[in-house]
Order: sequence, then C-alpha cells, then structure tokens
Amino acid sequence: MTTTADPPRAHDAIERADEAPGMAPLLRLRPWVRPYRGAMWFMILTALGAMLAQTLVPLVIMAVVNGPISHHDTSGLWGLAAVALVLGVAEAALFFLRRWAMAVASLAIETDLRRDLYAHMQSLPVSFHDRWSSGQLLSRMTTDLSTLRRFIGFAFVFLLANSATVLVVTALLIHLQLQLGLIVVLLLAPVVVTTRYYEARYSREARRAQDLNGDLATTVEESALGIRVIKAYGRRPQMLQTFTTGAGTLRTAEMAKVRTLAAFFTTLDAYPQFVLAVVTVGGVVAVAHGGLSVGAFVAFVTLFLRLLWPLIALGWLIAVTQEAGSAAHRIFEVMDLEPDIVDPADPVDLPDVPFSELRFEHVGFAYPGSDTPILTDVNLDIRPGETMALVAATGAGKTTLTALVSRLYDTTSGRVTIDGVDVRDLRLSDLRTQVAMAFEDATLFSASVRENLTLGRENTDEADVLEAIEVAQAGFVFDLPHGLDTRIGEQGMSLSGGQRQRLALARAVLGRPRVLVLDDPLSALDVQTEKMVEDALRRVLTGTTALIVAHRPSTVLLADRVALLADGRIVDVGTHSELIARSPAYYNLLAQESELEALS
Repeated sequence: MTTTADPPRAHDAIERADEAPGMAPLLRLRPWVRPYRGAMWFMILTALGAMLAQTLVPLVIMAVVNGPISHHDTSGLWGLAAVALVLGVAEAALFFLRRWAMAVASLAIETDLRRDLYAHMQSLPVSFHDRWSSGQLLSRMTTDLSTLRRFIGFAFVFLLANSATVLVVTALLIHLQLQLGLIVVLLLAPVVVTTRYYEARYSREARRAQDLNGDLATTVEESALGIRVIKAYGRRPQMLQTFTTGAGTLRTAEMAKVRTLAAFFTTLDAYPQFVLAVVTVGGVVAVAHGGLSVGAFVAFVTLFLRLLWPLIALGWLIAVTQEAGSAAHRIFEVMDLEPDIVDPADPVDLPDVPFSELRFEHVGFAYPGSDTPILTDVNLDIRPGETMALVAATGAGKTTLTALVSRLYDTTSGRVTIDGVDVRDLRLSDLRTQVAMAFEDATLFSASVRENLTLGRENTDEADVLEAIEVAQAGFVFDLPHGLDTRIGEQGMSLSGGQRQRLALARAVLGRPRVLVLDDPLSALDVQTEKMVEDALRRVLTGTTALIVAHRPSTVLLADRVALLADGRIVDVGTHSELIARSPAYYNLLAQESELEALS
C-alpha cells in the first residue's frame, strides 16, 4: 500500500494520450449512487418520458396533415390538438419532476462523497500532506465534486435520454421510409468517429486545466495566509506576477478546451445540415413517386430535425462527461491511497498506572522517499513522572523525534513504547488521547477560543478549561469581546504569536494527559510571560511524564534530566549541571542560546 504518491503535475495530463481516464472512474461512483438509486431511476424515467412525449408530436403532425388537412375536414382536428396539448403538458410536468429528483439525488451523492473524501484525507498520514499541496486537495473537494454533481444530475441522465431518443427516432425514420431511413443512418455514422476523436482530445485538455486550477488555488491560498509577509517585504508585485503567470497558463489551457469544443460543435452543427439536404431531396422524390405520403414526409423531416438536437447536445454532454471522468480520476487518486498509520489488528490497552514511562528503543527514521536517515539508533528512557528536556542544534531531528510519540510518523526501525507497549499496538484514538502535543508553530482554527481549547472534547469540564488557561497564562482570552466564545479568525491570525502559542499550550495540558510532548512551547513568549508560564507549567509537569524540546536555558531548568541529540543519536543524558560539567557540545549550545536571548 502507498500513501506518498507524488501529487499530479499539470503538464503530465497533456503529454501522453493514453492517460485519458474515460468512463472507468465514473463507474467507480456506484457505491455512492446506490443509496439513491430510487431517485436516480425516477430521474431517468421522467427524462425518458419527456423525450418520448416530444418524439410523438411529429406523429400527431403526420395525422393532421394526412387527415384534416388532406381531406379538408376540420372535425378531426380538435382531437389531435388535444393529444398534442396533453403531450406538451406531460413533457413540462415530467421535466419539472426530473429537476426535483435531480436536486434530491445529485446533491445527496455529492454530500456523501465530499464527506468520505474529507474523512479519507484526514486519515492519511502527515507524510501525504507533506507532499501534496493544499490547493490540489482543495480543488478536488470543491471544483471536482461540483463537476461530478452536474454530471450525475444532468449529463448522465440526458446521455441516456438522448441515446434513447436517437434510437427511437431512428427506428421511426426507418419505419416511415426504409430506404431514406437507412440513408440517414449511413450518413450520420461518421459522427460517431468524430465524437470519439474529440472525446479523447477534450479529456486530456480537461485534466490539464483541472490540475492547473489546483496549482492556482495553492498560489491563492499561500498568498492569503502569507499576506503579512508579502506586505512587510513589499513583495506584492512579485506575487501578483506569479499569480498572473499561473492564471495565464490556466487561461491557455481553458482556451484549448474552447477550441476543441468549437471544432466539435461546428462539426455536429454543420454536418447534419448536409444530411438534412439529402433527406429533403430524397423525401420529395419519394413523395413524387408515391413512396411516401405528404404527412409522412412532414413527419420524417420533423423527426429528423428532432434528431439533430440530441446529436448537437451530444457534444456538450460528452464534454461534461469527460470533465466528470477526469474529476473522478483526480478524486480517486486521493481515495485510492491507503493510510499506513492505522489501528492495529489486535489493539492493546495501556496499563492503569499513575505515571507512564516513555521509551525510545533503537529508533531510526528517514522521511518517505529519502535515503538519508534523520534519526539513527536513538535510545532514551523517560521515567514515570519525569520531565526530560531534549536539546540539539537546529535541524538535528528534535521535532521529528517528538512526532514519533503520537505516530504522526512511524519509526523506520526500532520502536517507541509507553509503559512497555509499542505505540503501534495501541488504538490511534487511545494513543492520541493519552499523549498531548504542543508544537512550536501554534496552529489554531477559525472557531471560538473554547472550541480551539477543547478541540472535539465535548465533555470537558469547565474547571479543567480554566486550569489550562491559568497554566498557559492565557488569561487574555477573558478580555476578548465575547470571552471564551470569541471567534479568533482563520489560523488565529487576530492574535499575536505569543497568544497563539499560549492557547496551543493550554490545549495540550488540558485534561492532564499521561504523556505531554512540548516542542519548544515558549519560543514566542516574552521573558516576563515566559517566567509566569514556567511557574505554572512546573506544577503541571509534576503530574505527568513529559518530553520538552528546549532551546532556552530557562526551559531546560524545568526538566529533571536533559538528553543531548547530535548526529541523529542521543549522545548524552544527565541533569543540567552534569551536562554543563562534562559536555562541551551541550555547554556551547546553551551558551549560544543565552547570547541570543541576551541580545534579544
């Protein structure tokens, strides 16, 4: 199984003709369509009924011409007019019912598919999200699913209805005049070949445009999230140029689609006119020689004209179908990736102990697709109730090591255990309930302060929330316009960096987890706030087992012991005083941090 497939590149879709997805991806939508098959069948039958009502009108016209008009007898006209009226009303009513069924079925299918795609993306490991741009995923969640909804609710139904109309009308043409009907069939046969050519061509161009749209969405998202940096560095012209270039490339791809459709529609629109000329000449000859009545000739021409619209509409329907096939292909590119960080087949429960032990046993790790190990034979034992500080130079793998505890990544070799149980033997929900993390880059969501703190813990006690706020020295939340119910905006950008970090810390300590992992949680705090947070955090750390990535000497002093990470290994473990005395590398690291802290 794989979870780290490379994201699609826009130019790939047009370089190779054999990549056109065709109808196969659309057939894979059956599990989502099946619950609404009743509404789908109703939608199809009403569309077919409306088409049939339209098709019967020329036969009524034939009866009018051969009857009342030919015999100059208007007495029979009213009955035929009533039939035509009934057919018209039936067609309108059936089209109304079809649109109602379309709304029920297509919107429900889109909702279910969107839910499952989002859930699947959430289940994929961090390594997948490291490699795929958010814009590509966003375009699949929005644009591609909307394309599928239009196909299911309209194009799919009318592909069937138009195909049925073509068959019925063709059969009626042959029935009315065998030779002339066969001529129509033979002359329209080239349309099938032309359609197939443009179908494959449009499919490739549609896929390229969809991928380029995802790339452009990434550019927009990054610009929106990084607007402060862009403005601060005066990079608006450069970012505008990047966007303009991407938008121009997308426009070129969309224009290629337009040119293909224009050529296709021109063929579908012009060629049948030639066939109509042949039909008219042949029909007049047949009438002149008594092989066809005037009413039958009028009906024949009317039916042929009735045949033109399904043929012309076929171009648009095939275009929508190809876009839908490409959209389904893009969606299943994500859905087909299987998460490799999953619950074990036979999960184990953690023992019920007051304090947990966290151990790294011969742990090695390399990022997917890389042959360069970040960690090599890491051994570290954090005793029950102990606080361990992890110190290393920038880029040495501190954050990677902490991510292994909650299985954001899995070890390449060795294992991580909690109370002797390999974390891979625990249910993910249990593991991530017992292990809490606070990252250096605090991530908040467009929600209220309370929702950000509890983050799905619906039954969190109010006292625990208040205690977590006190520990993180995040009392500023009570001064916000609506207190804990204040919405803090996308990614918490309405707050300062220190405020965001304090809320992230409060979220981590909420509920007193068995294992607390803090990745440099105080880096964005001023000295005064840092001192208050450290005093409160020291009380929390006495009730849990903790691993803290530390840069500042003051943070190191929170720990009972310190581990020095270098060259992907734990090279020394001891108290702060012991390492200062015996490890020049440790002394130099903290000395550099102290100098930087003094300068700041």
